[in-house]
Amino acid sequence: MKESLTYADAGVDIDKANKLVDTIGEIAKKTARAGVMSDIGGFGGLFSLNLANLERPVLVSSTDGVGTKLKIALMLDKHDTVGIDLVAMCVNDIIVQGAKPLFFLDYLSMGKLENQRATDIIRGIARGCQLSQCALLGGETAEMPGFYPANEYDLAGFAVGVVDNSKIIDGTEIRVGHKLIGIASSGLHSNGYSLVRKVCFETLNLKIDAHVSELGKTIGEELLTPTKIYAATIAALIKDLPIHGIAHITGGGISENIVRIVPQACSILIRDESWDVPAIFPFLQKGGNISAAEMARAFNMGIGMIVVVPDHAVVDVLQRIEALDEQAYVIGEILDCKEAGRRLIWD
Repeated sequence: MKESLTYADAGVDIDKANKLVDTIGEIAKKTARAGVMSDIGGFGGLFSLNLANLERPVLVSSTDGVGTKLKIALMLDKHDTVGIDLVAMCVNDIIVQGAKPLFFLDYLSMGKLENQRATDIIRGIARGCQLSQCALLGGETAEMPGFYPANEYDLAGFAVGVVDNSKIIDGTEIRVGHKLIGIASSGLHSNGYSLVRKVCFETLNLKIDAHVSELGKTIGEELLTPTKIYAATIAALIKDLPIHGIAHITGGGISENIVRIVPQACSILIRDESWDVPAIFPFLQKGGNISAAEMARAFNMGIGMIVVVPDHAVVDVLQRIEALDEQAYVIGEILDCKEAGRRLIWD
């Protein structure tokens, strides 16, 4: 008689996965908010919408991943912050339309399930949800032997928010003369890491724990800095200030993201030296001999969000942002496209 095979023999440990679900359930409870109707472990997460103060509620959703920044976490064997990145990349995309984040779901897939590593990742996701004031409503953890190398994993996420139809921020109220206020990023966020890794580990041949004097820390510490979550800041601005457009500066940098919200009849003037650029960007530019245009296209260059406001509101918006311990700069303005002659102008 041949020995009876089990799922564990094929590399999938159901008992270990069940223990992880129990752990995740306890972590998720810390993100609970009004509307959550179910615990982790069911077939689907239940969320009750309170629409009492919304005349025409509109759901806003976004999905994203962390990308090759996960390679940095693996190199450092530090996995408690990439979950923040995951939530940030999704939540920052829905708040720009004025949406209030409601809940988040994640998908974690591993070649071999390692409970401690998975727990660290989920703790980071929960922390990102707390910063976003949304609930970790559910998710999926998959063990996939033969698909991923045993030491590797991937992350994806999905965020849902709600906004009243009359309060959707879509850029249609942007006019000539409005100013662009940039809110500082925490560094690279989660974009451009394929280029980052090529510069740091192939061109410069750095070790992950190499101390870089220009940065004042190791390259690993710099590259694993979590993406900033702007949910609280944006909520404070749109509460009672005239915010007519918001752009999340993600993949494509300032150049490709600001044009997504500004009407075609308008040109966008960006004043190139109007904000403080974090040291990681000139370090990468010099190390990789990267052109200024390519840097602006691949990275956020120190600006994580741009809000478009009327000239009369600039001082109030700056003061509100600074009161929230964020750095902000007037980085440009809206021009007439016919007079300017170009859609995007770097001055």
